[in-house]
Amino acid sequence: MVKVGMPKPCSFVKPCHLVKPVSVTRISGRYLTHQRGLPTLPVPPLQQTCERYLSALEPIVNEEELQQTKTLVDEFQKSGGDGERLQRALEKRAENTDNWLSEWWVQVAYLDYRLPVVVHSSPGLVLPQMNFSDKHGQILFAAKLIAGVLDFKSMIDNETLPVEYMGEKPLCMNQYYQVLSSCRIPGLKRDSIVNHARRSSPPKHITVIHNCQFFVLDVYNNDESPLTVEQLFGHLKHICTSSQHPDPDPVGILTTLDRDSWGKTYQNLIKDKTNSDSVSAIQRSIFTLCLDGAMPRVAEDRSSAAVQMLHGGGSQWNSANRWFDKTLQFIIGEDGTCGANYEHAPAEGPPIVALIDHVVEYTRRSEIGQAPVLTSSAVPQKLHFNVSPEMKKDIDEAKHAMNKLAQDLEMKVVVFEHFGKNIPKTYRMSPDAFIQVALQLAFYRMYQHSCATYESASLRMFRLGRTDTIRSASSASFKFVKAFDNASTQNTEKVELLEKAVRAHKWYTNMAISGQAIDRHLLGLKMLALEERSSVPAIFTDKSYSKALHYRLSTSQVPSKTDCVMCFGPVVSNGYGVCYNPMEDHINFAVSSFNTCNETNAETFAQTVRGALLDMRTLLEQTPKAKL
Repeated sequence: MVKVGMPKPCSFVKPCHLVKPVSVTRISGRYLTHQRGLPTLPVPPLQQTCERYLSALEPIVNEEELQQTKTLVDEFQKSGGDGERLQRALEKRAENTDNWLSEWWVQVAYLDYRLPVVVHSSPGLVLPQMNFSDKHGQILFAAKLIAGVLDFKSMIDNETLPVEYMGEKPLCMNQYYQVLSSCRIPGLKRDSIVNHARRSSPPKHITVIHNCQFFVLDVYNNDESPLTVEQLFGHLKHICTSSQHPDPDPVGILTTLDRDSWGKTYQNLIKDKTNSDSVSAIQRSIFTLCLDGAMPRVAEDRSSAAVQMLHGGGSQWNSANRWFDKTLQFIIGEDGTCGANYEHAPAEGPPIVALIDHVVEYTRRSEIGQAPVLTSSAVPQKLHFNVSPEMKKDIDEAKHAMNKLAQDLEMKVVVFEHFGKNIPKTYRMSPDAFIQVALQLAFYRMYQHSCATYESASLRMFRLGRTDTIRSASSASFKFVKAFDNASTQNTEKVELLEKAVRAHKWYTNMAISGQAIDRHLLGLKMLALEERSSVPAIFTDKSYSKALHYRLSTSQVPSKTDCVMCFGPVVSNGYGVCYNPMEDHINFAVSSFNTCNETNAETFAQTVRGALLDMRTLLEQTPKAKL
């Protein structure tokens, strides 16, 4: 099972920015009309996918494995064979659904995934350090943040959210309507997602967690207007005053368990009516706000902040001050550490980042007056849990497992300050492709071979589109990285190889966002074979297919207006998770690896990427051919 990263607006189109519309009048059906106007996801031609699959394998498998796979692919796509039969069935499915892939993808990539969502699936987002360092500043910023989310929510509720475009192509906006008032529900073998946003009586409250205690905070007045920053400040102050000591039985830590264990524990938890009501209130809430305690100050503030956003630092810190099944959790530390964590099943990164960009801008211009006196009817309600002896045991097991996972993850956030998008653009190169080639060079320098590399490509040009894979390890990139440190290769030749590698990446990106990449097509064919309960074709049990899906580099570009960076864990035990936000004159990187793997080291890889970027720029500067 492979975790998906976050899709990216592609480098060859203008980035899209949300602009709040002048009118917030509800236009009934605008969202649905827009969605119906989008094209459906195509099914690529079988022969095309087979050819491109073999090309993608060339830099990551040996010659013997490649020849074996060619034989299996020829058998698969022969006239009257398994491939043709499954292709026809997939084309028929595409004719009868809004998106032949999306339901399968959410099921396979997320709901059937049984490792903990923490680290393994849910990304974190690290905002710049805020200028407060006490409880008052924390509460004030939190009040502004809530107001900013509600301001963004009004555009979703009124269907006035500006449609995003990729070039001249409108994008699917469905994910924006999935992130608020939604939650993942643990199951015994498969999880599910519940969304309350578009029901007849949508939720009016958020969940606030402080000292591992949960509170329901209604964020709308009786006249349906959102609470003011002043009102929110008063409510949050009341919550913090009434929960000054950590809960000795922190139920939130249970959401860090592997999904099978959590599914069983969940069934026992909700047998009690008080527990069931409390869990339901959390699940229905618009979002969760986690007010964290102060953390120990360390030199690497942004790396430690990333740890807080991704998993909370373990049970002794803030891992229990969460409900990780909640689609969207905003996290605010008393020391000015801020960010978010989101459960990945309903959405990719860009809609989350767009929401957060809006919220950060809102907090900067929001002012607060005199905090009002609360009336008794306005007091936030604490959620109660009856913890049985069996549940205490489950909580202890969850603490132990979470602490082990927290100790295993190495997270390194670095700001590459030497240049950003500006340098690749100077040489008429895609910044994203340039960075991806640098990642290939860094990996090759450390391991002397290429590996299967995942980069997210957005399929939002299509109705209900999610992602496909940009395979950044190409024959062109492999030739470049092999030649780069070879003293006998001339610089002019190295520049030519670099340009070819960048063009190859851009070509694959264009292909992927157009619905013509190979990975989701192959998945669809395999899913049909599984549903038929027939024998799975040999190309899916082949060693090369396993290698192709063993992403030692799982990467994603998630650009934003805010100077932030997303982070996520590796998707394989000996791999790296690499997320980056290219700004105009610098690049924010978050690199992760597992300490239990002797082959990997996040800090070393981050520094190797730094060296690769600098050396590639030097090559361009010193080679006359490359100068414009």
